Amino acid sequence: MLRYTFPLLLVALSFPNTLWAQFDNVQPDEAKSATVLGTSKTAKYQVGVKIQAVGGPVGGLVASIPVPADWPEQSVRLADEEISPEIGRVGYRLVEGTVKEMMISIPRLNAGQTAVALITVEVERRSASPPADTSGLKIPKRVPLAMRRYLGSSPFIESRHGEIRSQAKEITKDIESDWDKVEAIYDWVRDNIEYTTTQNTNAVTALRDKKGDFEDVTGVFIALCRASDIPARTVWVPSTSYAEFYLEDENGDGHWYPCRVAGDRAFGEMPDHPIILQKGDNFRVPDKKEPQRFVNEKLTGKAVRGGGKPKVEFVREVLGG
Repeated sequence: MLRYTFPLLLVALSFPNTLWAQFDNVQPDEAKSATVLGTSKTAKYQVGVKIQAVGGPVGGLVASIPVPADWPEQSVRLADEEISPEIGRVGYRLVEGTVKEMMISIPRLNAGQTAVALITVEVERRSASPPADTSGLKIPKRVPLAMRRYLGSSPFIESRHGEIRSQAKEITKDIESDWDKVEAIYDWVRDNIEYTTTQNTNAVTALRDKKGDFEDVTGVFIALCRASDIPARTVWVPSTSYAEFYLEDENGDGHWYPCRVAGDRAFGEMPDHPIILQKGDNFRVPDKKEPQRFVNEKLTGKAVRGGGKPKVEFVREVLGG
């Protein structure tokens, strides 16, 4: 199960029909990976929602929950689904172009009824090795518009903070190779920020305290990269996260490279096969005024006169494979 959890929201929102699509028709448009893909491992992941009407009828409900999507190093296939008769519609959409959401509508539930919408996907994940030659890899001089979010600050990743910028400049001074600059940042974080199991805070606090949980350690690396004009982002996987940084090759084509900052050393590579749940750490979602670090599951709906309340269970579980 996932370690990070977020509060359930019940708000009155609607979703245009044009946002709903079939499972295979909704995938992120992603730059190809320049790492060498290696061994593969397939696992099953179950995701969805169970909603029961308690104390009276409920109606006009729409639930949404993120699901795994295809990436250059990951392919996802819909293997099974359990949709009860109370479910009105199931569809999928993209949030910010990178997060795939399952959308479930429930027109009405009478008291005591339970609606179930669960899917099981088979996720094939490939390991990745670093490129053989890194000498031609450069920090992009002109970052595409869609990539600029990975240069600015994100929730808890304060890349523009003076202490972050000062530390980034100190780490990368006198280093000519751009790949070596990123690796210097990586090694500095691992050598100076202790990976603990304390409650997560933010990148600046972790930098000052010289310790943090996996989100903080990863966030410090991302913040230092962005302060050095290197696009970087969070990759969320079950129970933890790792980072990706973005460089261009000699032809000007950009590529993402993974690195695990908290845990066993893995720079420019990912030897394991964790299921990718989301990529990114700065999302604008309909019911939030401020950007969010992670796209959370949510329930929206309308009040029913004399009605009850929905009892909701969101399911996110790795079943194995």
